[in-house]
Amino acid sequence: MSIPEQQTAGGPEPILRVKGLVKHFPITKGLLRRQIGAVQAVDGLTFDVLAGETLGVVGESGCGKSTMGRLITRLLEPTGGTVEFQGKDITHLGVAGMRPMRRDVQMIFQDPYSSLNPRHTVGTIVGAPFRLQGIKPEGGVKKEVQRLLGLVGLNPEHYNRYPHEFSGGQRQRIGIARALALNPKLVVADEPVSALDVSIQAQVVNLLDDLQTELGLTYVIIAHDLSVIRHVSDRIAVMYLGKLVELTDRSSLYTRPMHPYTKALLSAVPVPDPGRRTKRERILLKGDVPSPISPPSGCRFHTRCWKATEVCSSQEPPLVALEPGHQVACHHPESVPEPAPATA
Repeated sequence: MSIPEQQTAGGPEPILRVKGLVKHFPITKGLLRRQIGAVQAVDGLTFDVLAGETLGVVGESGCGKSTMGRLITRLLEPTGGTVEFQGKDITHLGVAGMRPMRRDVQMIFQDPYSSLNPRHTVGTIVGAPFRLQGIKPEGGVKKEVQRLLGLVGLNPEHYNRYPHEFSGGQRQRIGIARALALNPKLVVADEPVSALDVSIQAQVVNLLDDLQTELGLTYVIIAHDLSVIRHVSDRIAVMYLGKLVELTDRSSLYTRPMHPYTKALLSAVPVPDPGRRTKRERILLKGDVPSPISPPSGCRFHTRCWKATEVCSSQEPPLVALEPGHQVACHHPESVPEPAPATA
């Protein structure tokens, strides 16, 4: 299901359209590498991203968030579905076909320590996109790289330094500078602050916010920290075991979550108010996340859901708009205008 009609009719056109996106990693065995199963990392994602907005993607570890990010940037080949960027189908473009698209679609990686080559200087790392695309910036590559370093809050004189001479936050800024080198239209940030200290997290998040305002960027930000997502996102998608279970704007998600899984995630967010008298109800989910090799039938969350009934184990709920702009995949959603179906 695509973004609600009122968001596209007369408004900005989606810069990215994802329909039925699937990625299964085969499991093979024996000398002949016979396939005996598959890891269903992403299984049927459908969503749009509007130009200039920030879509946050949240969920537990192993739910397929990072795989989804690599699929929409075409670092991985999808098993099924389509990815359209600015109206062009890029689902199965090869290396040569994707080369010009790389200027407009960039990725910020999770680990600032492993995403930078320790043998290369900062100037070489940030200047690599110009060399790979055959672009000669006005004033030369060195001048443009130094401008980018200044843009992300680093000293332009650090041009000849190596990654090991920087802190984690500074390394992440180098990764951001590299992603912004070619003035991309869409930036996918995979857990951009998860490896950083809390004080540095705030600096990087604010930097991303400022750069979006200054450069008109569109973000897809993947994170497991709901506090970070709340700060940076316009809309939020909640993933569970390769599926989207809820998609809505930031305000609706945090004030009126409709999916039980979303409600459980929000109940775990610490409240920074020591004077708070009433304690938030903490929802503890039973069991572990099922294996993506053999996910449960029906609703994938039913094995851990306190509202699950027989229909949940037999029928997969579709992602539908229960309110304008609020899509949920649940047989027994919370906070709906009409009474929810009776539970057993």
